[in-house]
Amino acid sequence: MLALSACGFQLRQALTLPPDLGPVRVVSVDRYSPLAESLAQALTRAGAVPAQDGSTEVAVLDLMSERWGDTPAALDELGRVQEYSLRYAVVFELRKSDGKPLVPRQSIELSRDYVSNPTNAIGTEGEREILMREMRREMSSAVLRRIGAVTERGAVVERR
Repeated sequence: MLALSACGFQLRQALTLPPDLGPVRVVSVDRYSPLAESLAQALTRAGAVPAQDGSTEVAVLDLMSERWGDTPAALDELGRVQEYSLRYAVVFELRKSDGKPLVPRQSIELSRDYVSNPTNAIGTEGEREILMREMRREMSSAVLRRIGAVTERGAVVERR
């Protein structure tokens, strides 16, 4: 414990949003995006007020793009794919209710490798689905960390 405190290690703090942010709406290109739902729930847990239908004075977390892709990473001696690299990329922006960006447009990309046995594909799709769920959860956390970093930096600047 003493060594950890001496090196400056601190646990990650919970996300705190600026008090003047107001209600937040998560908007996605995919109407039924699991990532949008996850982010909306996480923002509510962080203290954001969910936007009511029809309200105009709301901050918007805009998920402009969500893309998935599989790329072959390794081949066997017969040229069959044995390993894939699964990629997940999201472009987002957080705007205040007046339209000014609080978190400017940026992208986050995650990738994970998984093994696919070309002669016995049983379980490969299940593994891929589990990996996709994990990557969505990681992406939600990554977006929240970016929002937290920007809002924390803004709070430090305001205190000075």
